[in-house]
Amino acid sequence: MGKPKQKDLPDLRYLAVAGGEIAVRVTPKAARNAVLPAAQAESGQGASLKITVTAAPENGKATAAVQALLARAMRIAPSDLELLRGATSRDKVFAYRP
Repeated sequence: MGKPKQKDLPDLRYLAVAGGEIAVRVTPKAARNAVLPAAQAESGQGASLKITVTAAPENGKATAAVQALLARAMRIAPSDLELLRGATSRDKVFAYRP
């Protein structure tokens, strides 16, 4: 399965605020890569986005896939996102650091 096309991802450019924190709920080993915005995501523990990735949660592969997918939806470089909390958790918090 390839990378999702840009048109298949929601436009999350509004989240690209310097120093802003983005809370996500991750589902690893999913059938496809997808990003669900806050309005469509199930409310759970304050997560504002629900992200599903096909990568397995081993050796940081799923976290790296989430970072890349979130950056692609925000139309920024993956290196501009910093993981603040949740390296081994399904609930992660990223910060936008341009």
